[in-house]
Amino acid sequence: MNAATLRSFAGFHSPAFAQASPLVVLHSTQSGDKTSEVSAAAVTHLSEKLLQSQIVHDYERAFSEATGLPLKFVPAGKKRPGMRGSKNANAFCIQMAENKPGCRMCVEMQERLGTDDAETKSEACMAGLTDSAVPVRVGQVTLGFLQTGQIALQKLKHDDFRRVVEWLQRGGVETDLKLLEESYFKTRVVTRQQYEAVLRMLEVFAQHLSLAAEQIATQQTNAEPPMIQRARALIEERQGEELSLKEVAQAVHVSTFHFCKMFKRATGLTFTEYLSLVRVAKAKKLLANPQLRISEIAFEAGFSSITHFNRMFHRIAGRSPTSFREVLCGLKEIKR
Repeated sequence: MNAATLRSFAGFHSPAFAQASPLVVLHSTQSGDKTSEVSAAAVTHLSEKLLQSQIVHDYERAFSEATGLPLKFVPAGKKRPGMRGSKNANAFCIQMAENKPGCRMCVEMQERLGTDDAETKSEACMAGLTDSAVPVRVGQVTLGFLQTGQIALQKLKHDDFRRVVEWLQRGGVETDLKLLEESYFKTRVVTRQQYEAVLRMLEVFAQHLSLAAEQIATQQTNAEPPMIQRARALIEERQGEELSLKEVAQAVHVSTFHFCKMFKRATGLTFTEYLSLVRVAKAKKLLANPQLRISEIAFEAGFSSITHFNRMFHRIAGRSPTSFREVLCGLKEIKR
């Protein structure tokens, strides 16, 4: 993977980013040690929407064409079928997955990849091939994983294949060994440095997907009550000012009690949470300007104190304003 290819992916964009919209936070609300059904349902819904989005399909295609490697977005909590169905999937892995021992080996490796949902993780299977998973997160919640791999990090040897054959024979598997061997030695060999560049590229894209997911989560639907649409528009217009729940309820001609109930039902968020989301979205845009101080950004976005701004930003974005700005700067450096 050369620097030019890496830069081209850093600059990759999709229509999903053409329109700015307020961002969303997903709370991992808990009762004891169990995530609430409401939170789990929200994560599942958003993950599925992301899976069906154009940006994911566009990037999977572009990634495969540029690198020759497979790529798949897998929603969190779903059993991962490896790269089955992905362009450039390794023929050896496909053949191995057709028998029970091989399928079990694949599933076990997928489960190991999902044990750490905060960091990029790589695992090697018994055949010596490597798979990796890059988490896509919104705040503290993992929506899914960008998975690639089925590659060798060093030249495969005949002793390696002999171990695979012995393992299959112990499991009572009958398969076309000549075809399996041919596929095995056609496995893509990638240097560690090249593969690290590929994973870094996916981490950049995971940041893009995180923003896209936030936008998808707050898209208005035609079925949304006019009252909620007016409230959203008012919040967007006056997010930089002091704005109370009572003022918004009065503006849409309902009681505060009725407004709270309807707004939460439509958006999944309280008025205060939604207002914070809109303000943090504005702050994220302003952070792209290195000339603005963090304090200036906080007040322009509508926060009355730096402490409150820092707390809400970290809660929603999963990192501090300073750290978020550093990530933005890092993406700009890659694009150059």
